[in-house]
Amino acid sequence: MANPQGTHIWYELLTSDRDAAVKFYEDVIGWTTAEFPGGHGGYIVASAGADGAAGIMTNPAPTPPVWLGYIGVDDVDASAEKIKALGGSVHFGPADIPDVGRFALVEDPQGVKFNIMRGFSPEDSKAWNRTGLGHCCWNELTTTDQVAALDFYGEMFGWRKDGAMPMGEQGDYTFLSDGEGMIGAVMNRQGPEQPAMWNYYFRIPDLDAALAKVRADGGKVHYEPMEVPGGERVSFCQDPQGAVFGLVEPAR
Repeated sequence: MANPQGTHIWYELLTSDRDAAVKFYEDVIGWTTAEFPGGHGGYIVASAGADGAAGIMTNPAPTPPVWLGYIGVDDVDASAEKIKALGGSVHFGPADIPDVGRFALVEDPQGVKFNIMRGFSPEDSKAWNRTGLGHCCWNELTTTDQVAALDFYGEMFGWRKDGAMPMGEQGDYTFLSDGEGMIGAVMNRQGPEQPAMWNYYFRIPDLDAALAKVRADGGKVHYEPMEVPGGERVSFCQDPQGAVFGLVEPAR
């Protein structure tokens, strides 16, 4: 993939019930889905219109269902070594996925997992799209040390602070930019019971209708719709298998 270094290029759900998860997200987000050509262990590609938006697969590890992101890099091996030098770790790889790309599952110094990848295709990934319906439109990091996390991701990918919104005792909600535009935010976790992790928000046309589907299909709504600066409405949910995700409705 020709996406610039530090671009989010893919989102992947590791789940305990692939088929049930596919039906849930088709209904809630409106994705169309198909098995990836060649099988790849029953890997499902979810699309928003003509664009691939995410993957869904059975979790190969005995860990809870989770959404993980892929950040594009120019050199996976060199990036994995740099992550270790900056205090992070490598859980798997670097390794090749036949006909797809080279990747590694890594962890930042605060213990948050994500993937790095260099795709073999010359085509750009369109999974990340700040305004596209059905796409991930916001990448939110909940961490144990916001300052250290900003330093790490800035050194690794060139991301920079792009303003902040005070949240009282919780500290700032710090916006992230990759140099081309805002891509998400970083916040301190609210307590030891809240996991440090990346949270991904997907854009849908009608938040109230989507939340009704979340509930009807066996998911949970963790907080009711709230309006954020700019007029968008957001909510945070959990699918029936336990993976958390966010939803965003465009400003009216």
